[in-house]
Amino acid sequence: MHKYKYIEREKSWLNFNARVLQEAADDAVPLLERLRFLGIFSNNLDEFFRVRFAAIRRLSLSGISGKNLFGGISAQQLLKEITEIVIQQQTESLRILNTIEAKLETENIYIIDENHISADQAMFLKDFFIQKLSPELITIILNDLAEFPILKDSVGYLAVKLVMKKDAEVHYAMIEIPNTINRFVVLPSNDEKQYVILLDDVIRQNLGSIFNIFDYESVSAHMIKITRDAQLEMDSDLSKSMLEKIASSVKDRRIGEPVRFIYDELIEEDILTFILDKMHIISSDSIIPGGKYHNRRDYMKFPNLGRYDLLYTTNHPLPVPGLNLEGSILEKISKKDYLIHAPYQSFSYLTKFLREAALDPKVTSIKITLYRLAKNSQIISSLINAAKNGKKVTVQIELQARFDEASNISYAEQMQTEGINLIFGIKGLKVHSKVCVIERVEEDSIKRYGFISTGNFNEQTAKIYTDVTLFTSHQQILKDASKIFEFFEINYRLYRYKHLIVSPHYTRSRFTKMIDREIANALGGKEAYIKLKMNSLSDFEMIDKLYEASNAGVKIKLEVRGICSLIPGLPGMSDNIEAISIVDNYLEHSRIYIFGNEGNPEVYISSADFMTRNLDARVEVTCPIYDEKIKKELIDIFDIGWQGNVKARYHSENLDNKYRVRNGYEPVFRAQFETYNYHQNKVGVINGNV
Repeated sequence: MHKYKYIEREKSWLNFNARVLQEAADDAVPLLERLRFLGIFSNNLDEFFRVRFAAIRRLSLSGISGKNLFGGISAQQLLKEITEIVIQQQTESLRILNTIEAKLETENIYIIDENHISADQAMFLKDFFIQKLSPELITIILNDLAEFPILKDSVGYLAVKLVMKKDAEVHYAMIEIPNTINRFVVLPSNDEKQYVILLDDVIRQNLGSIFNIFDYESVSAHMIKITRDAQLEMDSDLSKSMLEKIASSVKDRRIGEPVRFIYDELIEEDILTFILDKMHIISSDSIIPGGKYHNRRDYMKFPNLGRYDLLYTTNHPLPVPGLNLEGSILEKISKKDYLIHAPYQSFSYLTKFLREAALDPKVTSIKITLYRLAKNSQIISSLINAAKNGKKVTVQIELQARFDEASNISYAEQMQTEGINLIFGIKGLKVHSKVCVIERVEEDSIKRYGFISTGNFNEQTAKIYTDVTLFTSHQQILKDASKIFEFFEINYRLYRYKHLIVSPHYTRSRFTKMIDREIANALGGKEAYIKLKMNSLSDFEMIDKLYEASNAGVKIKLEVRGICSLIPGLPGMSDNIEAISIVDNYLEHSRIYIFGNEGNPEVYISSADFMTRNLDARVEVTCPIYDEKIKKELIDIFDIGWQGNVKARYHSENLDNKYRVRNGYEPVFRAQFETYNYHQNKVGVINGNV
């Protein structure tokens, strides 16, 4: 047996983020998209420190070693190793940024600082500063404050040092870089060149205006940023509603313990020491030196400058063959099931379904689970419309959807005002399922319609997340879905489901039984295989079961975008397991599970990954696919991903993110492009064009 059975999940996650960084480094990726990937890398890292690093830090400070949790390594040692990896990745990201900026200059795009602006640009920026930027600035003189100000989580600050003419007295100050203004300012130009300057440098250019009341000899400003522990501390006051408790916890998050401090490595030692001392940042915290600019997540919003040749070509969402957005969706679904594959196909089918249900006089009720919602959500508008039309609308909204709490609270208050029946989940369980059921009176009886998805009902993320949604009128499946809403209301009862697989009660055991069946088939000399597509695979028990299946001869293919704690391809442990990750223009988010079943494959879509929290500590729904055409479509989608030889990387114990290399005779096969072509061809076949 190999020395180690698992890859530590935090390191595996950092390895996923390294794949995002690979996209930023890839010369084949359009230049402005490479900047976007740098932003995604930075944003991911912020969330990692706020959640995972913070959790390990809390464990370390409690005195618990954590070796059983982290595969034999202590929490303290793991923090050290994470910091080392992150410093290395941050250094690499800065190198990549410098490379991209140099290449942008060959395209006549220049990112300049305050030392390289023309006289005309200086005049423009002076007016910009006075009219737009100055009113938004928060500037604090630090020396004489009784208490150091609370620095906001993941917000950029300029730490300012003023040396006075009189007695060389030193004053320290802090300027918050506002997030109400785009961080990139496009400058006027009289030639073919385009110029962009960061807001940070506009502030630096105008330090004289900001501190003109001080008689200083010199002034300097260097960027710093802190990341805070994002754990919500729940109030135990029984007199408060869940809504009040979550709202209070979200407010308290602003004073969470600092877990990462990033600074410009050129900052003077005295002001750095002053800040660290005042903030009580200790040696166990992650203190990371960096370049002049932080919050590189802002590069996700870098202006396109009209240079669409430096962006990916936008593929417009395709129609679903047989479904018409102008006709009745309920009528179509009453006859057969349909599958929507976003972003390749239009998310508008979901909002059309709800708008139709809101207006249909025969629809009596709508029940839906909500996790992450878009800003100005059309889903919410449709539900409110339904309530105004006298439908009984029940919404289970997850108030603890991390970093979406404030948004969900706002939506909850809005829906409460409109008379919608809200359910705020179950103590100890997040509701992560993606389910909608409506009831309609037809011929003096109730008929159900609905949809079950792998992704959030969010118009914005549906443009970049790959997810599948099943529209169905299968009465037995939807009867099970209705039982889930009964469970939300009366959760001390154990409900039985004939078709759906529901966490926390059944998902682990049912998947285990399906793997056991493949093991039995393999041992009996029959064809046996498992194909799993998911975001993360970290549950040790499920990994052990897959190892057991591999040793029995079951052929296992894994498409795991993010964390993969399983080690594939090891003799005597995982010989029959291959695992890849696809990182490309879209975020792979769908969960598709396929089991060979002696040549009659069983296919499922799910909201659940193979993570302990999804199996045991959340309400998740896994839905069987009974329609043979949809079953084949999902198998095709998996197989297209598996054939990818451009953006597919191998999972391995070396964490080296090696690309799947094409053989000399193999054509280029970019899985996401080919998936779009697959759906496009289906539209053509239906329309008689091919």
